[in-house]
Amino acid sequence: MTIKRILRTGLLAAVLAVTAFVVPNGSVAPTYVTLVKFEHAEGVDTEPDVLWILAVGSDARRGQNPLRSRGDTLQLVGIDTRTGAATTIGIPRDSWVSIPGVGSNRVNAALFFGGPQLMGETVAGLVGIEPDYVFVASFWGVEQIAKDVGPITVDNPVSFSDPYLKPKGFQKGEVVLSGYNVVSFARIRKNLAGGDFDRSANQQRVLKGFQAKAAENADKPGWIENGVLSVLDNVHTSVSPSELFEIAQAIAQVDPKKITNCVVPGGIGNIGGASVVIPNTSTARRYGDDARKDATIKRC
Repeated sequence: MTIKRILRTGLLAAVLAVTAFVVPNGSVAPTYVTLVKFEHAEGVDTEPDVLWILAVGSDARRGQNPLRSRGDTLQLVGIDTRTGAATTIGIPRDSWVSIPGVGSNRVNAALFFGGPQLMGETVAGLVGIEPDYVFVASFWGVEQIAKDVGPITVDNPVSFSDPYLKPKGFQKGEVVLSGYNVVSFARIRKNLAGGDFDRSANQQRVLKGFQAKAAENADKPGWIENGVLSVLDNVHTSVSPSELFEIAQAIAQVDPKKITNCVVPGGIGNIGGASVVIPNTSTARRYGDDARKDATIKRC
């Protein structure tokens, strides 16, 4: 399978664009983008033909360790290598869950308390699926990636703004995003009717924007080659090159017609005076049960 065929695949573009696999002018510091292999617990029943990657957007600021800050973006991506089916499960960052060895807290705190491994364990406790890999990117890193990749277009269902992140806001309809605007579009939640839930859906829209951008540039001379070199320069990982290639092969088999995107639903609660999301754990488990064997969710 050629590199062109791999990068033309929509889901691959979505996942790898965020991890700097398709950054044409690698200028993202390796500390801002990390891919780690998740250590499965003994006795856990895993499906060898389904690959799971937990994508985490860390809210680390400059000088902070992205791997020990809070996870502001949480998307669990599954790919069935046999059928080409794939699914993305969005998890609102303020979901109140049980964190192994810590107690109950917001799900995004798991990264702060125990890094990517504990983040993966916590998501597994909610959805019922352990990831095979966890990738963490800081917002600073995503912003630089967005600048390198260039403008993307998203289909925005409703206008919204934020007095601090984006005072002028984003209009309804097709919106062109670049650099900082990519990050702010994915971060804003306070003025969204669905709050954390709508923000998670917006994060998935950003991924789709990266998909289209990668497809648009795939045939440009040098663009793919520079993107491949950017992987080596800009992604901090202990995963071997051969294993990275296997991941790319798996994602390359995805059929765009067999992709589903769902966000774990829930309600707004108050714990200790703080507003949190009380996730619908039965629905989260249903998503996991549906997708575990074939990366397909019957309905959101």
